[in-house]
Amino acid sequence: MMENEPIIEVRQVNKSFGKNHVLRDFSMDVNQGENLVILGKSGSGKSVLIKCIIRLIDADSGSIKVLGNEINGLDQEPLDDLRSKIGFLFQSNALYDSMTVRQNLEFPLRIHWTKEERLKNGYSAVMEALTDVGLAHTIDMMPSELSGGMRKRIALARALILRPKVILYDEPTTGLDPVTGREISELMVSVQKKYNATSVIISHDMNCIRITSNRVIMLIEGRNYADDTFENLKKSNDPKIKEFFT
Repeated sequence: MMENEPIIEVRQVNKSFGKNHVLRDFSMDVNQGENLVILGKSGSGKSVLIKCIIRLIDADSGSIKVLGNEINGLDQEPLDDLRSKIGFLFQSNALYDSMTVRQNLEFPLRIHWTKEERLKNGYSAVMEALTDVGLAHTIDMMPSELSGGMRKRIALARALILRPKVILYDEPTTGLDPVTGREISELMVSVQKKYNATSVIISHDMNCIRITSNRVIMLIEGRNYADDTFENLKKSNDPKIKEFFT
């Protein structure tokens, strides 16, 4: 990658499901070290967009570059290598109920590290990730023994364990009470500061967006409708923007 090149470049991406045009010539840049929030109504295509970025879904057309790599057309091996540099926090957390916290965090290591690397550094990597989210004491617990907020933190620890250059957050505070949602939002900011992480955050939780965002893109009718700071968008007189802030 060239210096100052965006970490993620999305150019004129289109995605439809049948007659439902979800993304229409959508373009955006995500810069090194920033938290970029994608804000839109339910069903507007926010989650589809980040799944296209990690190529869990193929875009119909357009270009998506992540860390300098055009992901459309990448063979499986380089795609897997690229994905190892991207942390993904699923809305549902996607923890394995039959595994302990430690086993959940070791799962990405089993895919991307050699057995020797895991034996040498696996435990310390798990402990550091758990310490980052304030839950080192839960290492031998099962997900069913944890509160909703704790499970979210464990899912974030798992997303962090490979020290990704990019983190994608899919509705990180959905289903959490306001206090826990604020704690998760503040944790996301601390992760950004500690690791200079570049993050794309999908959310409609205005408090989360206010706390975490350096910049907000409004995804409206499949397009990048507006791109500005939270505070500037909040002052907008555009009716399509105002409805999110009232």
